[in-house]
Amino acid sequence: MIIPFLQLVFAYTVCASRIVLTNDDGWAVALVRAQNDALKAAGHDIILSCPATDKSGTGSSTTTPTPLKTPCEFKTCPVGSPATGFNASDPRLNYVNAYPVDAAIFGIQMLAPEFWSSRPDFVFSGPNVGNNAGGLTVHRSGTVGAATEAAKQGIPAAAFSGATASHISYTTLTTNPDSKNTRAALIYSALSVKLLETLFASSGPILPNNTILNVNFPSTSKCTSPDAFKFVLTRINWAFGVPDDVETCGMTRLPTESSVLRQYGCFASVSVMDAGTKGDVDAETQAVVLEKLEGILDCGPRSKWLIDVVLSTVTFVGRLFYV
Repeated sequence: MIIPFLQLVFAYTVCASRIVLTNDDGWAVALVRAQNDALKAAGHDIILSCPATDKSGTGSSTTTPTPLKTPCEFKTCPVGSPATGFNASDPRLNYVNAYPVDAAIFGIQMLAPEFWSSRPDFVFSGPNVGNNAGGLTVHRSGTVGAATEAAKQGIPAAAFSGATASHISYTTLTTNPDSKNTRAALIYSALSVKLLETLFASSGPILPNNTILNVNFPSTSKCTSPDAFKFVLTRINWAFGVPDDVETCGMTRLPTESSVLRQYGCFASVSVMDAGTKGDVDAETQAVVLEKLEGILDCGPRSKWLIDVVLSTVTFVGRLFYV
């Protein structure tokens, strides 16, 4: 009986991590609170550090936090509240009256030393209300901005986003547990934990330096349980005239996030992003992540993705010559 017990302890030690949880939708939105609960239930040590109000679409903007001139979202703190604050019954639930990047920085530089006397092992940003897929979108996403800031500070990070969601209070998780939004929040949080724990269980650094994962979940309208979903390794931008991606599933070109999300069923996209450029990384860096996540990755309907690549190429070339 001793050996199985030691194996259990070792498995917990490997998987349990100190995680700063942030987002751009605000500290009291349902998605982030469901994620907080799911990560804690999985045994991770969580500090939530999010904007006091919705700061969607603010990218990598930054400012000095200031006292609130309007209430926190869903009136979770009154006008005149300090620039940073926490839930009276749970000091690990924190708001920052500034941008997502500032909330991530506060979690890394102030809260982590206070609670852990160390830096976090990981920064989790999201899940966002709505997808953040493709170059134009990721550049203006505060969810992505917070994750890339963490990576620049040397903390591995990922940004998560879900198609089925609304900007609603965390209280709906208990007052309306059977609603579409509550079910989506629970599904997305379970999937995120699955991906994270696969990543954490791999050998070596959690992620290559200066990279993040950008993860997007499709609608839950036809994908009604976590078991229905499969993860697909993708790229952020359409890839005309750039070097090959990592070879996987018999191809040297990864499908784009957008092509995976807009069709083909219950497939979630996982892209490896350069934290500095918010663009795609090279094949060698993709290969590191592929090896870490290969146990949960799926090839999906490759023929349909190939058609999508061809059509996108034709469209792009046509635009080059359009006058």
